[in-house]
Amino acid sequence: MNGERRVAASLERMRAGGVRPNRELGQNFLIDANMLQVVAREAEVGADDVVLEVGGGLGILSEHLAPQVKHLHVVEIDPNLKEALLDAVAPFDNVTVHFADAMQMDLGALDPAPTKLVANLPYGIAAPLILDSIPALPECRTWVGMVQKEVGDRLAASPGSKAYGAPSVVAQLSCRVKVVRQVSRTVFRPIPNVDSVIVRLDRERPAVPASVRKLVRAAFAHRRKALARSVSLGSGGDSVVRDALREALVDMGLPADARAETLSPTQFVDLAGRITPDG
Repeated sequence: MNGERRVAASLERMRAGGVRPNRELGQNFLIDANMLQVVAREAEVGADDVVLEVGGGLGILSEHLAPQVKHLHVVEIDPNLKEALLDAVAPFDNVTVHFADAMQMDLGALDPAPTKLVANLPYGIAAPLILDSIPALPECRTWVGMVQKEVGDRLAASPGSKAYGAPSVVAQLSCRVKVVRQVSRTVFRPIPNVDSVIVRLDRERPAVPASVRKLVRAAFAHRRKALARSVSLGSGGDSVVRDALREALVDMGLPADARAETLSPTQFVDLAGRITPDG
């Protein structure tokens, strides 16, 4: 019954506030109380955690997390949700609400510094937000997000698989990544036309240098081309860059015409070190 009341309360909050989800912002509000518990359990939130929630929406997840953690930062871009969100977190003195675009914020300036990111992430920013927050939040050790299934699959993909790409490499260079659960479409309003999953990342190493991330993104920019050719195209077709990469790949025991999807995350670090030893 508690779950039913929680679902009814969230839908009532939408009706009472005249809230209409903004599809341009990727808004699909979480309404299932059982899923709130699943998310908090997967994130292993506790009294010492400082949690960052991006996409606070109606505050359904916010009010579930707040009593369990030391501090909760909630970021919401939509001013139309201000009244409902502030009302949801009003009973808690450990919540800071930021009405801002998370992709434009200086996340590293948040005080206290987040140790976990837990969120029902807007589909349009889920992957870049997670990847950008790895270097931006050095004290963050765990990310648990509800994301589009395609995003979760990409982050967790293995070398050689169809989903493997730059997001896979960048995420896995710092974190252990796992898709932990499928999420029914019916736990959201409006019901999305895509499948969702809960993905978890656990930091194992510091964020890699920007030079490595730049190489990875350039390597996958032209997926059908050889890695060296793809990277050189990002440098205006520089043959010196192409030849240096081809030589480095051979020195690593790989084909000179290897494609990016055949390299493991650690091999990208090795490759970057060979062509930019000071980077």
